[in-house]
Amino acid sequence: MPQSLAPFPKSRPRRLRRTPAIRAMVTENHLSPADFIWPLFVCDGENTRQPVTSMPGVERLSIDLIVEAAKKAQALGIPAICLFPYTDEALKTVECAEAWNPDNLTNRAIRAIKAVVPDIAIMTDIALDPYNANGHDGLVQDGVILNDGTNTALVKMALEQARAGADILGPSDMMDGRIGMIRDALEAEGFSDVCILSYSAKYASAFYGPFRDAVGASGALVGDKKTYQINPANGDEALRMIARDLSEGADMVMVKPGMPYLDICYRVKSEFAVPTFAYQVSGEYQMLALALANPDLNGEAMVMESLMAFKRAGCDGILTYFAPLAAEILAK
Repeated sequence: MPQSLAPFPKSRPRRLRRTPAIRAMVTENHLSPADFIWPLFVCDGENTRQPVTSMPGVERLSIDLIVEAAKKAQALGIPAICLFPYTDEALKTVECAEAWNPDNLTNRAIRAIKAVVPDIAIMTDIALDPYNANGHDGLVQDGVILNDGTNTALVKMALEQARAGADILGPSDMMDGRIGMIRDALEAEGFSDVCILSYSAKYASAFYGPFRDAVGASGALVGDKKTYQINPANGDEALRMIARDLSEGADMVMVKPGMPYLDICYRVKSEFAVPTFAYQVSGEYQMLALALANPDLNGEAMVMESLMAFKRAGCDGILTYFAPLAAEILAK
């Protein structure tokens, strides 16, 4: 950066920090509820709330209550929600056929929300782990996560979600070539307006544990996901995955997790200048939720600071379980 400051005392940077009004004039980044996507967990039942014990304040909600949550999101100015199903153990198989059942939890929730809150954007998750007896994002054969066979399953899953009314599909599986196959299938079936927000830079992270509890996949998982998710030591690889998914038809891209990978967020936005999102994942949420419960810490300020960090790193939006809380804070 070229030197632009006059020597002290002609230059006194504190002048621009002196009053709230002046600080507001020179603020470089801003947060609004429009920056948030609110992840929600769907379960069976009616008027059912199931606390996720590893994520204080987060609940699985039956479809009728998911509709109410969508109403709340819209009232708070949050433009999108993202649905994740808690699938009955009896429906989990090695074939994962429940993933493309037109009447599975996700697809029923999409239709119910669109009937009542048609203008909210609904994002879905495309991966097989909520439906897989093995707990993996892909089909497993002899201990190997299959790539091409998984892609065929993901295409069927994507088409059923589009038919149900999903606005944004979120492939989170990290299989090679799946974005191109999903995009081709959407075009062929007349769903050319459905967006793809690809989990392009998804790392094999230790921060996902509470999420797997929330969708009921933690107990089923055999082994780890290091053969298809990115090594946390690698940055250039993440950029290659972004470039690949954009070339195959992704409209938006995501970095996951969020705060440990702000350098990747910055590099993605700087390199590609495309809509870039970060997922403040369940492990990040859990740590900050504990801060909210600690009277010695200003938990709300810490939450807002963490969200601003994503904007400063170049993100256009954030998937965060704090979306309603942050929107309420911003409205004060």
